[in-house]
Amino acid sequence: MTDRGITIILADDHTIVRQGLAKLLEGEPGFNVVGEAENGREAVSKVEELKPDVVIMDISMPMLNGIEATRQIKKIRPRTRVIILSMHCHDRYIRELFSLGASGYLLKDSTGSDIVKAIQAAMDGDTYMSPPVSRLVIEDYVSTKKKSFREELYSNLSNREREVFQIIAEGHSTREISEILCISPSTVKTHRSKIMEKLRIENISQLVQFAIRIGIVDIQS
Repeated sequence: MTDRGITIILADDHTIVRQGLAKLLEGEPGFNVVGEAENGREAVSKVEELKPDVVIMDISMPMLNGIEATRQIKKIRPRTRVIILSMHCHDRYIRELFSLGASGYLLKDSTGSDIVKAIQAAMDGDTYMSPPVSRLVIEDYVSTKKKSFREELYSNLSNREREVFQIIAEGHSTREISEILCISPSTVKTHRSKIMEKLRIENISQLVQFAIRIGIVDIQS
């Protein structure tokens, strides 16, 4: 912790959510919101620039979802604690995020005091979860159920392929993806071909349907 207290970045694609969280946390002694991000890619950039103690992260964000953003953040800044604040309570999300080193997982119906407790727990090196999340973690451990066939296919994608996969599924063109990721259009096309081969799908429509089924693209957004 710095002399600025516990520094926090808020990552959520809804402005009203970020504003509400900022107001809540700035009212807590020793908490200092130093930045906000409206998508996962911006969250990674802000962490690299500001080196916060904590990131409060949504999962369903454009350009780069919270799972892949967490992966990149823990790689470039392992000391930054990531706390997930999401409306989703899927066992695949929970399992993968904790394997990446997330420090907490809260649902968006959590109270302000829950969020404060989660930040404090993260700073103490502990993990904090909403009760429904805790139940899913226990059930997943007890049942030791295997990943679904779709999840097995998705796990075969590289980190870069997962980025391209999400952006394609969000409807961006090859040129737009090239500009977003700073790679050539031909490289985008190569990634797209490999993604479709690994996922065993034949066209973009099937790719989008696949992304919706595994929760990478939120049709309610």
